[in-house]
Amino acid sequence: MHGHVARKRFGQNFLADPHYTARIVDAVDPQPGENVVEIGPGLAAITGGLIERAGHVTAIEIDRDLAARLREQFAPEQLTLHVADALEFDFASLPADLRIVGNLPYNISSPLLFHLAAYDERVRDLHVMLQREVVARMTAEPGTADYGRLTVMLQVKFAIRRLFVVPPGAFRPAPKVESAIARLVPLGAAKPLITDPPLFARVVAAAFGQRRKTLRNALSALCDEAALRRMGLDPGCRGETLPVGEFVRIANALAEAH
Repeated sequence: MHGHVARKRFGQNFLADPHYTARIVDAVDPQPGENVVEIGPGLAAITGGLIERAGHVTAIEIDRDLAARLREQFAPEQLTLHVADALEFDFASLPADLRIVGNLPYNISSPLLFHLAAYDERVRDLHVMLQREVVARMTAEPGTADYGRLTVMLQVKFAIRRLFVVPPGAFRPAPKVESAIARLVPLGAAKPLITDPPLFARVVAAAFGQRRKTLRNALSALCDEAALRRMGLDPGCRGETLPVGEFVRIANALAEAH
C-alpha cells in the first residue's frame, strides 16, 4: 500500500493488479492531446498509463494526502490536480469532449453517476469501475430484477456496456464484492427530447419508489388513471415493465397537459 492506509470514509479500495490496470487503460485507449479526466486517482495505478498515452491527465482527488503524493510523482505538465469532491465538482469548468475515467467509490456510486450524467453533452465517453451489481443495474433490460431508476436515468442519455469483471483480489484492501468496468457513451443526436427534465426525474422516481406498485398507484400524485389510459397505458402495469422511451413519453405528455 506504499504507506497509505485506505480510508473507509472515502470508500478507498486501490487497484493493485497490473493486469487489470493495463486492461482498463487499453479499454480507454487515450490518444495524445485528448481531455482525459480521472476521478479518484488514488495511488495512481491507472494514472501513469493514462498519462503515458495521452500526455496529460486532469485528476480529481478528495484525499489531501494522496493529492500531495500525486504532486510529487507527476510534473504539472503531466497532471493537473483538483483537490475536490467529485460529487460537487463542476465538470463544465473543464474543456468539452471529456473522456472520464474512474474507480468510483462504491458508497457514492449512484449519486456520482447522476452528477456525471448532468454533463453528458460535454462528455465523449465514461469508463468507470463500479460494484458488479451496480453495472448490472445500469445495463438492465425492462422486466428484469435489476431494471430500475438508475437504469432509466442513465440509459435515457447513454449507451452502456459492461466490458469486463474485476475480482476482489485485484484490490488492496480487497472489497467483499466483485467489480466491473462499464463504458458509457452519450447518445448525442439519438438522445430522446425530454421537455421537462425535473418532471421526467419525478416520474421515474415515483414509478420505482415501491417496485410492486402499479402505475395507477405509483403515479397517482402526478396523474389519474384516465390520463394513463389516454396515453395508451395499462394503469395496472408496473414501472419495471416499461422501456425507457415510455417514461419519456409519459413525462412529455404530463408536461404538455400542465
